[in-house]
Amino acid sequence: MIEIIPAIDILDGKCVRLAQGDYDQKKVYNEEPLEVAKQFENYGFRRLHLVDLDGARANSIVNYRVLERISSRTSLIIDFGGGLKSDYDVQIAFDSGAQMITGGSIAVKDPKMFQGWIKKFGEKFIILGADCRDNRIAISGWTENTEEDIFSFIGSWRKQGIIKVICTDISKDGMLEGPNVELYQKIKEQYPDIHLIASGGVSCMEDIDRLEEAHVPGVIIGKAIYEGRINLKELSRKYNN
Repeated sequence: MIEIIPAIDILDGKCVRLAQGDYDQKKVYNEEPLEVAKQFENYGFRRLHLVDLDGARANSIVNYRVLERISSRTSLIIDFGGGLKSDYDVQIAFDSGAQMITGGSIAVKDPKMFQGWIKKFGEKFIILGADCRDNRIAISGWTENTEEDIFSFIGSWRKQGIIKVICTDISKDGMLEGPNVELYQKIKEQYPDIHLIASGGVSCMEDIDRLEEAHVPGVIIGKAIYEGRINLKELSRKYNN
């Protein structure tokens, strides 16, 4: 069964969502992210995707105190990303309670450092963030486009030991128009041993069903929950049993 991973994006210490990564298109959903995390936990969800948007913009971890509060007051398994650009940042994230960290831009800009994280912490704890627009990798909070093809990017890091990948289709993120199932199917066809987590575009339960039918192991859901498009109780009843 597909794993459901609720998302919390942190900006100015608050729970927000952006549209296509645009900081000017933000909407605040809760002043206290811990409350949101506890709600997810109360409905039986075990994972949490926590993104430090301030950190992504500052190129250094910022909201580690929020991570610390959530990790110490819930039993959620947290993967943390945003602004992790140094060994120091990653160590703070793990020390603050992250069980896994996600690196995207760093895998492009400083592959030697990212490779070092895989060797130091292990492939189970380092997730490759493969964010793309028109099948090309985008980095730096999605403000920079590269010529790197999504498939070759994942393939090159698979050879370096990566086994977990979060793939976000930027054009879909926060738009509630449905996920790019075709893209995820192609990735799974090329790299069947990758633990692929889809992100971006989920708008309803049927979207999750389509991803499950495509044998995608996991999906991150954010805006659809916050906008009431997906009911947490119904989601939990169907996927947490």
